[in-house]
Amino acid sequence: MKPPDQITRKIVPNLWDVVAFLLVMGLVTLFAWGSRQMAVPYSPGEHVPLSLDPAHLPMYALRTVLRMVAALGLSLIFTFTYATLAAKSRRAGGILVPLLDILQSVPILGFLSVTVTGFIAMFPGSLLGVECAAIFAIFTSQAWNMAFSFYQSLRIVPKELQEAAMLFGLSPWQRF
Repeated sequence: MKPPDQITRKIVPNLWDVVAFLLVMGLVTLFAWGSRQMAVPYSPGEHVPLSLDPAHLPMYALRTVLRMVAALGLSLIFTFTYATLAAKSRRAGGILVPLLDILQSVPILGFLSVTVTGFIAMFPGSLLGVECAAIFAIFTSQAWNMAFSFYQSLRIVPKELQEAAMLFGLSPWQRF
């Protein structure tokens, strides 16, 4: 007879694995369906039908959540790259921080009309241009503050803590 540590077990999914799989597949399906609804045909000036029927509310909520998730994802990518570059490089920080300060000071409505026109021109005949303009508006309302906060967080880490992390041999991800 084999010792217990050498017995190979047959791995069978349990009920929670099935539930998690169904939830993940449902979310992927909702994401794909909602994304497809964002790319329906559209031309500027055309009336977009909106229904006040409560049955359409989940679709509208899904599209709103997709916009917010896309903007948050883009904001996180922007924050981690821009702020890290500004904090780690003295030369880049001298350019990037003032540039970010200028971008932050411009009101969103000051450049939204130009960006809406640009996004509609990038996706002619599709509602995706308008959706991207909405995502860009959400992005610009949060990305600057996130980048400044992360930049300051990186700048105020004490040197002793950085040295201790290096002595312990922590990877960049573990130091993060």
